[in-house]
Amino acid sequence: MLVILGYLPMLIIGAPFGWPPVDYAEIFNWALFARFAALVGGLLLAGAVLAWQRRTAGACVGCGRGDTDRAWTTPSAAARWGRWAAGIAAAIPLTYALTRFAWAAGIPLGISREFLTEMQETGLVWAGFGLGAFATVGAILTLGLVQRWGERFPRWMVGLAGRRVPVKLAVVPATLVAVAVTAATLGLLSNPEFWKLTGGFSLTGAPMLLWPLWGVALGAATYAYHLRRRGTCQRCGRG
Repeated sequence: MLVILGYLPMLIIGAPFGWPPVDYAEIFNWALFARFAALVGGLLLAGAVLAWQRRTAGACVGCGRGDTDRAWTTPSAAARWGRWAAGIAAAIPLTYALTRFAWAAGIPLGISREFLTEMQETGLVWAGFGLGAFATVGAILTLGLVQRWGERFPRWMVGLAGRRVPVKLAVVPATLVAVAVTAATLGLLSNPEFWKLTGGFSLTGAPMLLWPLWGVALGAATYAYHLRRRGTCQRCGRG
């Protein structure tokens, strides 16, 4: 799922021009649909467990608030630990992007010169550049979870400048990426070929070894953003 998310912009933009030269029927197949269905099923199960936990604890099923707020869930507390989480979640994809940008610039960072030449001949180096650019944009948007422009649209956005950013506009995409990263991490590290493909503890594989922390940090930063901006609950009136 994470691979498809990473390549999706290139697949959509390049489709009318026949690049990349791939068979879309082999990419969007039943195996991908099965993975997507499993991911959705896991989210639904997690949601059901969360609702059960809140009901049995006497808290609001909608927002999770009880008669007394826990100290770490207050907006001020969430702003503190959320800043650390967002910083970590932004730094990890940047380390991944750095290697891909280096390859596009002709620098064999973490790989052999022969392998880099092969990627240049096949055009894979530009696919890596696209993934690096996508990761960089994601890192910048992650920082928006703790920046002012993540709460109000900046001045240069004509028609939206100064307006409040809808909470779900930030929370939903960030949550989906956090889930996709976590799922990809489990599949990646459990792959017997992973160490062989990445060369173990190399500059190529090191950024991917940080993915477990990336998923957790991004999820925590997103939750902190939600806690700071959730406002009054329409179900229970708390907040």
